[in-house]
Amino acid sequence: MGTIYQHILKAKTNNDKLLAILLDPDKLNIENIEQLSSKINSSPATHIFVGGSIVANGATEQLVIELKKHTSLPIILFPGNTNQVTNKADGILFLSLLSGRNPEYLIEQHVKAAPLLQKSDLEIIPTGYILIEGGVETAVQKVSNTLPIPQKNSDLAVHTALAGQYTGKQLIYLEAGSGATESVEIETVKAVANAINIPLIVGGGIRSKNKIEAAYQAGADLVVIGTAFENDSDFFKK
Repeated sequence: MGTIYQHILKAKTNNDKLLAILLDPDKLNIENIEQLSSKINSSPATHIFVGGSIVANGATEQLVIELKKHTSLPIILFPGNTNQVTNKADGILFLSLLSGRNPEYLIEQHVKAAPLLQKSDLEIIPTGYILIEGGVETAVQKVSNTLPIPQKNSDLAVHTALAGQYTGKQLIYLEAGSGATESVEIETVKAVANAINIPLIVGGGIRSKNKIEAAYQAGADLVVIGTAFENDSDFFKK
């Protein structure tokens, strides 16, 4: 099958759209993972992201181990900090919060994670993470102590994404934040998608199939849903 990133690149080339379900270890009951995995397996999901802004020590690894028992989908870490790194997953989005100026999330967490990753078998995917205003103060904003890019400032989003690409990121992730009441504006998605030539991930505030399709049409290569699936695991049956 090749690597996770090669699969994403191939999908982009073929215009095959991908979908990831984001699971927050602190919001799930391990006893329900078998049933939840069954619903994920029967959904259009192509990947599972695991992580959150604040997660209890050990919770990420416990969730990944349980998921591995019930699904063959690639499980990719979406970590808020070094404590969420586990070799039990298949890969990790090595996130740099490009929209902020807090060195802790631009490089410090990466330095702390480096010796763990060096010894792991995880596929490491350098990812430029860009937080866009989502209508509420999200957990990412609170934890990182950074301000999101305003929805109307698509030029800044484009320039930030290009800076990420030029510094070697393999993915750009436009995110309105977990629990956002507004998703990233379609015009911003279009502008960024047209400017970069690496795969684009879009997530946050996407709560309907129409919004998923709109993000695809605007140029997203992979769409992430989290809260919508957390609140209704039958989301894709409707």
